[in-house]
Amino acid sequence: MKRFAPLALAVVFMVFGAAAASAQEGWSRSKTVTGPNGGVYSAQGSGSCSGSHCSSTQRWTGPAGNTVTRSGSTGCRGAWCRTTATYTGPNGGTASRARVYRRY
Repeated sequence: MKRFAPLALAVVFMVFGAAAASAQEGWSRSKTVTGPNGGVYSAQGSGSCSGSHCSSTQRWTGPAGNTVTRSGSTGCRGAWCRTTATYTGPNGGTASRARVYRRY
């Protein structure tokens, strides 16, 4: 799993870095890459925005078939925004985070 994390992050940036969820009809992206040792990694994601609220879901799968998913949303009211995300690991464990920030 330690080898999966850096490559997964690289895949995330390749797949979702250019994806701007500003269109109300939403977006979806997918990408499959082969690692230096021949392992196949894949990433899929989709999201949409409506008004000042956006939501998205991503899924990453490593060469052993282990999958990590992320489900998150961002909503803004005035100058303040709140972002929440829940990650689910391959064994069903979850981790959540939330952040409030001011946009300028």
